[in-house]
Amino acid sequence: MELQLAGKRVLVTGGSRGIGRAIVEAFLDEGAVVGFCARDSEAVATTSNELAGRGQVTGTVVDVGDAAALAAWVQTSAEAMGGIDVVVANVSALAIPDTEENWELSLNVDVMHTVRLVRAAMPFLERSEAASIIAISSVSGRESDFASGPYGTAKTAIVGYIHGLAMQLADKGIRANTVSPGNTYCKGGVWESIETGNPELFEMAVGLNPTGHMGTPADIGGPVVFLASPKAGRISGTNLVVDGALTRGIQL
Repeated sequence: MELQLAGKRVLVTGGSRGIGRAIVEAFLDEGAVVGFCARDSEAVATTSNELAGRGQVTGTVVDVGDAAALAAWVQTSAEAMGGIDVVVANVSALAIPDTEENWELSLNVDVMHTVRLVRAAMPFLERSEAASIIAISSVSGRESDFASGPYGTAKTAIVGYIHGLAMQLADKGIRANTVSPGNTYCKGGVWESIETGNPELFEMAVGLNPTGHMGTPADIGGPVVFLASPKAGRISGTNLVVDGALTRGIQL
C-alpha cells in the first residue's frame, strides 16, 4: 500500500534506539524526510550514520525534559525541512518505581514533553495539508499492571491529552492519535534489563502473552507510520493498541 508519505516532514523524539528508531526507519522506508532527537550524542551520531543510506535523516542531541531545548529543536528542524507534517512523541523516562522523583520525572518527560512538542510544532502543523500528531503511550496506561504508578499514570494522561487534541483540532484538519504498545523487547530496553535483573517477572510477563513472546520495535513502527499517513485520514482520537492480544479489557 502506498502510504503517501514521500517527502512528508517528520519529527520523532527518542529516535536513536528501540521503538523510536523503528519508527524513524519505517518513515524513511516510506520516503519521508525525518528529524529525530535523543540525549546521547554517540547514539545520535551512530544512528544518523547507520540510517544515512536509507533516506533523508537528521539526528540532533536534545534532552526533551528541557523545554527550551525541545522548542529550539522543533523550530530549527522546521526551518531546515521547510515545515512539519508529522510529530511523534516517543520519549519516556520509563520511571516505574513509585518514588517522588519518578512522579516528577514521568510528568515532565512523558507528559510535558508531549505537550511541549505539540505546542512548538503547532504553527507548522497548521500549514500542513497532512498534519498528524502521534504519541506513544502503553498498555500500562490502559489497565493496571506492575507499572501502575508514575509510569502508568503518565501514559494514561497522554491518551487523555491526545484525545482532547483530536477534538480541538479536527476543524483544522490536524489528526491526533496514540499508539499503545504491549511489552516490547529490544536490546538495551527495559525488558532486557528485567530479564537479567528480575527473571521471575520477565518469565511471568512472557507467559501472559497469548502469542508466546514479546513484541519487537518493528511491530510498533509499522502501525505508527500507517496511523500518521494520509491513508489513515479519517482516524483521529483513537488509541491503537499493539500488543498481540495481551490486554484483557474490551476497548469500546
